[in-house]
Amino acid sequence: MDKSNITLIGMPGAGKSTIGVILAKNLSRAFVDTDLLIQLNQGKSLQELLETHGHLGLRQIEEEEICRLELRCHVIATGGSAAYSERAMRHLQDSSRIVFLQTSFPELLRRIHNFASRGIAKAPSQTFAELFAERQPLYQRYADLTIPCDGLTQDRIAEQIAACLG
Repeated sequence: MDKSNITLIGMPGAGKSTIGVILAKNLSRAFVDTDLLIQLNQGKSLQELLETHGHLGLRQIEEEEICRLELRCHVIATGGSAAYSERAMRHLQDSSRIVFLQTSFPELLRRIHNFASRGIAKAPSQTFAELFAERQPLYQRYADLTIPCDGLTQDRIAEQIAACLG
């Protein structure tokens, strides 16, 4: 399969969904948010799925939904935990160029105010700082392109991605 898609990965609060919409519009592509796809197909919010299935169950659901994707010329925003699944990430790599929206921990703290109810797939006792530290190497492992996002507007980030990959 060709790499006609652009997939955005990164922490919750990095701006994957918002930047994805802007990027898709700028490049005249369709947009898919895998978190919304999961909620639509499962008929529950991410938080409800987390409460019902636990963080590992939610990650498994996410893996299955991502591995079912067969898209061309899309911008895809993944959930922050997609990078835990090598199977899902390999599937995305087959059809996408992967962009890591690198956002600093202080910036994420400034943006996220609903950490406990956001439906973040993390161990019950895990802090946001621990989650951040755990996920950074995963995002870096799969990224074809890393965009440092601190201090940039969402439009500027989308422009940078388009200039590199569009």
